[in-house]
Amino acid sequence: MASDIVIRVENVSKQYRLGQVGTGTVANDLKRWWARVRGKEDPFLKIGDVNDRTKKSDSEYVWALRDINFEVKRGEVLGIIGRNGAGKSTLLKILSQVTTPTTGQVKVKGRIASLLEVGTGFNPELSGRDNIFLNGAILGMTKEEIRSKFDEIVEFSGVERYIDTPVKRYSSGMYVRLAFAVAAHLEPEILIVDEVLAVGDAEFQRKCLGKMKDVSGQGRTVLFVSHNMAAVNQLCDTGLIMHNGTISHTGEIEEVIPHYLQTSYSQTIQGEASFADNSAKQMQVKRIALVGETGQVITKPVSESDRLQLDVEFVFRSPVRKCNLTLTIKNLNGEIVWFIDRTDFHKEYFSGGPGNYSARLNIPNPLLKPGSYFVTLGFNDMQEDQNDHKRDVLNFEIENTGSLRVNRAGVLFYPVEWAVQPS
Repeated sequence: MASDIVIRVENVSKQYRLGQVGTGTVANDLKRWWARVRGKEDPFLKIGDVNDRTKKSDSEYVWALRDINFEVKRGEVLGIIGRNGAGKSTLLKILSQVTTPTTGQVKVKGRIASLLEVGTGFNPELSGRDNIFLNGAILGMTKEEIRSKFDEIVEFSGVERYIDTPVKRYSSGMYVRLAFAVAAHLEPEILIVDEVLAVGDAEFQRKCLGKMKDVSGQGRTVLFVSHNMAAVNQLCDTGLIMHNGTISHTGEIEEVIPHYLQTSYSQTIQGEASFADNSAKQMQVKRIALVGETGQVITKPVSESDRLQLDVEFVFRSPVRKCNLTLTIKNLNGEIVWFIDRTDFHKEYFSGGPGNYSARLNIPNPLLKPGSYFVTLGFNDMQEDQNDHKRDVLNFEIENTGSLRVNRAGVLFYPVEWAVQPS
């Protein structure tokens, strides 16, 4: 392995058997064990199906990963992205040696610290203090090395008051705070972080991103899995996209994220979405449509000067007194370019008894620069803790017709009033 390569994944596949574990008989289990001892292929290994959750299969076996190959250089920050069930977490577990591949091999240079799931690597019966020393020992550090980092870890985590309390009494947020602080401060050569950071609050997520930047700046390697494309874009140098247990695309992160977002949605413009009734929900969005000035649903690119409106149809199945509506528009980099909360300006909530309702939101014109955009809508009952969120359900494209000079920096394009007078 080249001196600057710290991780090399060669032809790695991981197969799981659904339902019953084992071959079904003691004799066959012994045959499997004997084959493994001699370095032979598992005689009961079946081809199985790819890990496609959208399709039903009668097979007992599924490939969570299939023929994965890639390399990571020292100091590289690699973003691993993909939809739920794509195999991201399984890959990280193999890299972290939590599980073994069915076929293929992984070569690693250096110590690995992993943050995969809430509680991974912690003994719930031990205090936060004891778990810090336990994790350091697992990484091969001496007590003196751990002690020299102890105060910094506790300060970063913000759980000083509870450091001598058994971690089984911690909230999920406290757990993650301490686990990340331990993983990042004990100086591993390779830091692996899964989406678990989403448990933390916004301030702590910013601290974590800053710390991971510091870690990579010291020549150490970071592997980061997240559905937050803005965070991935901010932190990572390179990226790979996983789809149904395979790597579908790799490259520089500025190119990988737009490719992922474009291929994650229908190639045709989706300006309307309807949703089946769900009687379990006391409030539910029934239909969302992005329409033009004359009320037609958007099905083709629009001009940067076209007026857009969002029509929403929803139902209350029980009385609602304090319902809020939020709208988010993201660009191809996953960045939120516009967020609107109805109460910010109207200072009032939706309310009403059981029944069907509709609302129309007029989007300022012009507002967005040419490009592709994705719409997320959220309904929240502030009193009953109920909600209905439709994430990235609409996508639309604004084309550059040349009528305005829009090749400027920034993400919004909105005119302002200029008052000019002699001074």
